[in-house]
Amino acid sequence: MTIELKEDVMYILLTKMGNRPMSDEAKPIQLSPTDFTGRNTDKSEILSHLDYLNQKGYIEAEFEGDAYADEGPNPLPDHVGLRTAKMTPKGKELLEQMKANPPEALQTGPSTPIATKDTDFLEKVMLKGNIEDIYDARDITEIVFRTMRDLMTTEAQEDVASDLHTKTLETDKKALSGEVSDLWKDSNPLVRFLSKIRPPLKFGDDTFLFRIEKEAGLPKTTGPNTVVKAVFSATKEELSDARVAEVAEFLPGKVRTLWEEA
Repeated sequence: MTIELKEDVMYILLTKMGNRPMSDEAKPIQLSPTDFTGRNTDKSEILSHLDYLNQKGYIEAEFEGDAYADEGPNPLPDHVGLRTAKMTPKGKELLEQMKANPPEALQTGPSTPIATKDTDFLEKVMLKGNIEDIYDARDITEIVFRTMRDLMTTEAQEDVASDLHTKTLETDKKALSGEVSDLWKDSNPLVRFLSKIRPPLKFGDDTFLFRIEKEAGLPKTTGPNTVVKAVFSATKEELSDARVAEVAEFLPGKVRTLWEEA
């Protein structure tokens, strides 16, 4: 049984691949449910669209299991997965065409708000991190920032702070107002002091994500990878390209991948 191709799903998939550093290299794609909010799709359909893009030469993908059909995309079994994918020149051309004329379906459908460049910082973290409470978003952001700073030199920390002058949220509530740089520097005076005098720590992915899970008090609606990527995404929008590259140098393997793909 064939499925109906959805331009909005294809656009999201191509955009996710096109936004990755070195998008022409074969690597895994990090997808989350929030990428497809309101799109009324599922894993099988997403894989089928990837299969279609692969068959038509827009991407070069490597699947786990038998992901190919005789004619067009078909619903795929649960055991099929995507190992790696990269954009082809043909795919990049298609993405540019779609960016110039985005699918109409993207303008309708979602019942959950979608973060845009005009969305306040903490609201972006809420939406992309699947976090329901704005205070949770603030606390989680502060823990992610604290864990990032522990890996960085004092000079690099100050470089990031110099870029983060956007407001956290348009509100009259003092606990939520201020600039993103206030969260970056930490509300705890002792932690803020130690960040300035302590040399960078060295720890890997597991420790980074474990700290987020245990120290941030994550709600049941989300997980460490999701919230880290949400904070990373909102933060990168505030930083220069040079600063984004600078931060990446301090992050361990998997966490660096989350940073690059956020």
